[in-house]
Amino acid sequence: MRKLTYLIACSIDGFIGDPSGDASAMTALLDEEFIGYLAAERPDTLPTPAREALGVADRPLERFDTVIQGRGSYDVGLKQGLTSPYGHLREYVASRSLAESPDPNVEIVSGDIVAKVRELKAEDSEFDIYLCGGATVAGGLLDEIDELIIKTYPLVYGSGMPMFATGVSLTHFTLDSVRTFGSGALVRTYSRKR
Repeated sequence: MRKLTYLIACSIDGFIGDPSGDASAMTALLDEEFIGYLAAERPDTLPTPAREALGVADRPLERFDTVIQGRGSYDVGLKQGLTSPYGHLREYVASRSLAESPDPNVEIVSGDIVAKVRELKAEDSEFDIYLCGGATVAGGLLDEIDELIIKTYPLVYGSGMPMFATGVSLTHFTLDSVRTFGSGALVRTYSRKR
């Protein structure tokens, strides 16, 4: 069975953006070392324009072939004219307000996102599923998340958009690895404790 991996950037205090959802303070902290790590070890999770800019657009898929995102996360690219921000992957956007997909590569899931994820996880594939946001979708899918990869940036928001919204319950994960970077950023990987 395929795994659902929530790979997300957050502040030290666990916010994925400010109260409006803006995460530009974190992206401003990306340095050459961290960008090199993403290009070398997490190329499937980079938006297609970033893959092109970093010279990894032609690399075959390594870990993920499908991405799921909420409407807010999708809107970040849409506001920049990217109707298919992860064109190298199958794209699903959970949205009750977006009636029609603006791109043939993007499927809108207006119904039960948990059922859709279970359907995707049951597919016969060597690749996993990448959940890239946002907070409401992650909160609704918490019971389906098999792995957390948390990119933590050395800043504190104080308030903002949490990693998980919508009243989640206590869930245990096991720390698998921690990687640190000179900038003070770190990447923690957790697996669901069964």
